[in-house]
Amino acid sequence: MSEQQNESGRIVVGVDGSTSSRAALRWAVRQAGLTGASVEAIAAWQSPTLVGLASPFTEAEQSVGDDDRIRDAAERVVRAAVAEATADSPGVRVKAEVGEGSAAQFLLDAANGATMVVVGSRGHGGIAGTLLGSVSQTLAQHSPCPVLIIRGAE
Repeated sequence: MSEQQNESGRIVVGVDGSTSSRAALRWAVRQAGLTGASVEAIAAWQSPTLVGLASPFTEAEQSVGDDDRIRDAAERVVRAAVAEATADSPGVRVKAEVGEGSAAQFLLDAANGATMVVVGSRGHGGIAGTLLGSVSQTLAQHSPCPVLIIRGAE
């Protein structure tokens, strides 16, 4: 990382492939371009056999023992989102990272020492759309740095 990027900070972004997370990454890349910061795009995945839930990475088949396919799908999603977000900003340094575990905890850990965390909020419309998602809410309550939640994307 260059001296300018060290001095200008690091923006952490949660990426799950949703429209709002892609908008969050685009915002972070634009901001980094203006400030000289670097961007860390993070995707987290959990084994559906451990949590009993579906993965947000829907292109992966979710069956027992299919963790490698879910991780690979998460990697493809974050790489595609980074490529899309940086298409017009080739000078911005973006590091993509995929990890296994709770998205909220993974982002909280990455937020240590960061300038800010940016995440999307998948609105549901109506009254439900006014509520924050569990990851956004956890970050807003516990992040060691400022949190920006992108709502109403596209």
